[in-house]
Amino acid sequence: DNEFLQRVGRDLQDYFFTSMNVEVGYTTAETRTRVITYVVDTKMRKAGAYRVEVSKTKIKLIGKDERAAAQASYLLEDLMNLEEAPYLTVGKEKRAPIFRCRMIHSGVAEDDFPDTHLNAIAHAGINTILLFTRDVNRASTRFVDFNDLIARAESYGLDVYAYSYMKSYKHPDDEGAEEFYDNLYGNLFRRCPGLKGVVFVGESIGFPSKDPRTSGLMRHVTTYPDGTKATKPNPSNYPCCDYPDWINLIKRIIRRERPDADVVLWSYNWGGQPEDVRIELMDNMPTDISWLATFEMCENLEVEGVPARTSDYSLFFTGPGKYFLSEAKAAKRNKLPLYSMTNAGGLTWDVGTVPYEPVPYQWLKRYEEMRKCHEQYGLIGSMDSHHYGFFPSFISELAKAYFTEENPDGEAIIDRLIARDWGKENLEKAREGLKLFSEAIKYTLATNSDQYGPMRIGPSYPFLLFNDHSLVIPYEKTAHFGNNYICKPNYSYPLHKEGKPETFAGEIVLLKRSADLFLEGAALLKSLLPQVADHKRDEARRIAGIGEFMGRSCLTTHYVKRWYLCKQALLAEGADFPPILDELREIAALEIENVKATIPLTEFDSRLGFEPSMEYMCDPAHLNWKLSMMDKMLTVDIPELEADGVVKNATRMDYPRGVWQYMNETLRPAEA
Repeated sequence: DNEFLQRVGRDLQDYFFTSMNVEVGYTTAETRTRVITYVVDTKMRKAGAYRVEVSKTKIKLIGKDERAAAQASYLLEDLMNLEEAPYLTVGKEKRAPIFRCRMIHSGVAEDDFPDTHLNAIAHAGINTILLFTRDVNRASTRFVDFNDLIARAESYGLDVYAYSYMKSYKHPDDEGAEEFYDNLYGNLFRRCPGLKGVVFVGESIGFPSKDPRTSGLMRHVTTYPDGTKATKPNPSNYPCCDYPDWINLIKRIIRRERPDADVVLWSYNWGGQPEDVRIELMDNMPTDISWLATFEMCENLEVEGVPARTSDYSLFFTGPGKYFLSEAKAAKRNKLPLYSMTNAGGLTWDVGTVPYEPVPYQWLKRYEEMRKCHEQYGLIGSMDSHHYGFFPSFISELAKAYFTEENPDGEAIIDRLIARDWGKENLEKAREGLKLFSEAIKYTLATNSDQYGPMRIGPSYPFLLFNDHSLVIPYEKTAHFGNNYICKPNYSYPLHKEGKPETFAGEIVLLKRSADLFLEGAALLKSLLPQVADHKRDEARRIAGIGEFMGRSCLTTHYVKRWYLCKQALLAEGADFPPILDELREIAALEIENVKATIPLTEFDSRLGFEPSMEYMCDPAHLNWKLSMMDKMLTVDIPELEADGVVKNATRMDYPRGVWQYMNETLRPAEA
């Protein structure tokens, strides 16, 4: 009589037919032998707990509630996948997830969740999807029927949270604030009562704070009405003392419509602010909301002696960072439910256009740290992806298997997944290849200049000299982030600052090391392909291809940095043009080879080069566009520089960001 579990049963029936070539009957009537049954046992100790009980004649799929019983069904599939046959060991397999909430964005297209994607998300042990929300039925860039999505998600055992893009134009003390926010959030939850929660982050909501330490202006507004330039931090980027007043007003309005709504405040924009200011805010927050802090952001460290800072979001540092730990401790002291942006679904911003990062041993280190934070600080929720979305993979399977109370052996899980995907006979060599990938990511430092530059789109990133200041990277008009918005084609780096030239030189070396390790691992995995079973070979080839694509993205970034040094050398007084231009030609030839080697990767695996909010940015079309740009460099721009012997058309865009205002003496008066 349980409609939800009947659908899950049909899903399992389809699994047997599709994956195991076995036809099984299906009935809602009681059957005594040779039967798989679903059982809800509300007496199980922990929320979300489930188990598979196998005897010689019966299999019971038991959960504390119907969603947990569905997870037992998915666990049954996982166990048979590892056996690669419809066989099971007699006994019990128990699971109890350590996180109450794991939330992700769509990896298919921004705010697009077809049923097959919802089903894959549920099978991955994730229980919440995030929907960018500008208004009722208005997602990031288009119309979405919110209630239809909520109903479909519920049929797969998934909650839906709104990720708010609604702008907060009123302070809670302002006249009409209650009515204003009721028209936003009250209306949202009245018309979409199935929404389970909402996530707020400073940069997305804006807030006209009255905190005297801030400008009090909405985000991106830098001047007051009288034309005076603001000198204080914007409230979106500062933990203002009146955020508790704002969140209390919003919370009250939302919970009039849904009393159990989860209200989540994310401190992403405040991680770089002083600890005492952030903790003071947390100490004044209501304790019936959830607090979310990013796991590894704002961390200053060294890699092989090279200074590095974690941008949003990185895996070269597994975390947790000091910013997260400071807020985790405050959350525990204040009894605030603690979530973290962890990217545990398998992808960060290190390389923007891959489906996931196949670096299992580095992910395992992050997962281990997340478990420690669960035990020490009560971490109970994870944002597993941002707008680059979620793609099911062996990495997400590792996360699902590891995030349970049973405290499993992570490396043993990885070995079982490798043996399944590559064959037991290839375990040792495939493990070696994936360890090379996992080592490579440690040297992928992904600075802000790189994350908003070549690492964002990989080998399709253009190499520019002095004639393309207004270049726009080709983009689809439907893309959320088009028109160079989060990928800057005019590469820049603050070389004028003390110590930065040495850091830049170190990054060049480390990126080459990262590229070499990725490419070595990919070559090793590709050498195994002839030995991999026919029905596994395409997936194995995709795993190797993702690693190679990541290596080629690192190689592009390595060349971009070398290109940038040459460009700056050409701008120096008394520059010796011939050797610099020769080096530019050498770099261009190497990058052309790199781009050409990337094209077949994207032709085989169409998911490479795609990112949901930017759409396709490193597909064959963009790579061929890049080749045409390189041809222009070699046949037009460099010969012109060679003939002139001087840079005639430099603009502020050609100098390091941050020094433009100081370049009056270098630039022509009109430019200055």
